Amino acid sequence: MHLFNKIKFRTPESVELEFTLAGIGNRAWALLIDYHVLAAFMTVFVVVWVTVAVQLADLWTIIFGKQVSLWLIAIALITGFAIYTGYFVFFETLWHGQTPGKRFAKIRVVRDDGRPVGLQQTTLRALLRPIDEFFYLGSLFIIFSDREKRLGDLAAGTIVIQAQRPLASTTLTICEQAKPIYEHLLQVADLSALLPDDFAVIREYLLRRTQMSTKARMKLALELTQQVQDIIDLEKLPEAVVPDVFLEAVYLGYKQIGEWGVGSGE
Repeated sequence: MHLFNKIKFRTPESVELEFTLAGIGNRAWALLIDYHVLAAFMTVFVVVWVTVAVQLADLWTIIFGKQVSLWLIAIALITGFAIYTGYFVFFETLWHGQTPGKRFAKIRVVRDDGRPVGLQQTTLRALLRPIDEFFYLGSLFIIFSDREKRLGDLAAGTIVIQAQRPLASTTLTICEQAKPIYEHLLQVADLSALLPDDFAVIREYLLRRTQMSTKARMKLALELTQQVQDIIDLEKLPEAVVPDVFLEAVYLGYKQIGEWGVGSGE
């Protein structure tokens, strides 16, 4: 197992994203925190259940003359297991692959293709967790498997990765070369033909391009440029303009049109 085992995903938009697998150390730290939180829930349950069970047992004995201690114990065990598994299912589904422990350790569960986990995946992982923890079987699988998967991950088709840090800012970095080009585009092309969804795709690319590999970035920029050219009816790019700069210029131009639209009362 590598100290920093990385994995790559390719999105339907041909964007290549790279993530670092969480590793057994981070996962153990997250699980330790989760067990402390879970212990608090279980303590409350035990206190409440003992109080209620004693009263129910006395009432049942008075009415029917029979003891129900075994039934109460069985119900307590089933409820306890439901709380145990439900804790992980609830948080990983609600928090998109994170529990309180995982959030503190900055790790996350995702599907094998990088998509967020759903109820099916979180339930399978939770139900197989007791088996993974039996004689530390899960730890052995994590150590010796390529993608650091325990049995629950293998069954659910999930992996655990280090959580990505959010983008520090939503402000785009636009080069000086793009500014005169967008003014030229306003004169020779119809940027209003771009739909809001088209603009959103361009903006998303410009925000995330630094996270892509060079090859994926160049390929996607060229594809987006060709699509934009077709939409705005532009036969060829201005001389010596690369796709990245062109997309920056289109972004500025379309944004300028939007500001005009707002000012004119649209």
